[in-house]
Amino acid sequence: MNDIIGAAALAHDMELPPSGAATPSRRALILGTGVLAAGGAFTLGVSPADAAPAMRLGSRGSSVLALQKDLTRLKYWLGTPDGSFGPLTQQAVFAVQKAAGLSRDGSAGPRTQDAIRRGVQPRRRITSGTGFEVNKPSQLLIATNNGKLSYILNTSTGSGERYYSGGRWKRATTPTGDFRMFRLHSRGWQSGPLGDMYRPGYYDRGWAIHGSRSIPAYPASHGCSRISTAASDMLWSRSWFISGRRVLIY
Repeated sequence: MNDIIGAAALAHDMELPPSGAATPSRRALILGTGVLAAGGAFTLGVSPADAAPAMRLGSRGSSVLALQKDLTRLKYWLGTPDGSFGPLTQQAVFAVQKAAGLSRDGSAGPRTQDAIRRGVQPRRRITSGTGFEVNKPSQLLIATNNGKLSYILNTSTGSGERYYSGGRWKRATTPTGDFRMFRLHSRGWQSGPLGDMYRPGYYDRGWAIHGSRSIPAYPASHGCSRISTAASDMLWSRSWFISGRRVLIY
């Protein structure tokens, strides 16, 4: 909490609201629970960050470009910053909202922008060597290279719902454990009984990290870890999908 004497002295130096406007209480001034808006009106419970305009799918301009550059600097992958808020930027916003424990709406509003300004990143378990980790509670996929954080991606894992396949009912779960990739499908889409997977890297029986057309901000898969097709292409091009690659699921 700010020093009360210093805050009180600052209150004496403040420009008073125009005649007829309500004067904020001494307590409000001391605790810093209000801000002077344009024209001198005093609004309680609003911080400068709350006034920041939200950015969402379809937004364009210098503010979006700055947002993209900040996300990229924090390792939330979104492709090349271009000033256009598209699906990859939304995926990065989902990821930072998950890391910060915020509502996952994919829109970069005041709280999300504040989390980015504070440099919020998820805590990693792989801090040496190279590998993927999937944090199921946070629904994040994190890539670490030689102990250094490389990428943070939105992912969607097993929904927990029941489904029917192979003549019996099953549960859509993502197994936990420390695995290694053992089978790779490098070219395009692979069709399976539960749907299509884009360039999957299998790490445990039929479970894989793979590209998908749908990566919501919540668990929705049959058990695999979904990422965007663009993120999959990027990881393949940079030799992340290789036999023996570590995949830690928790």
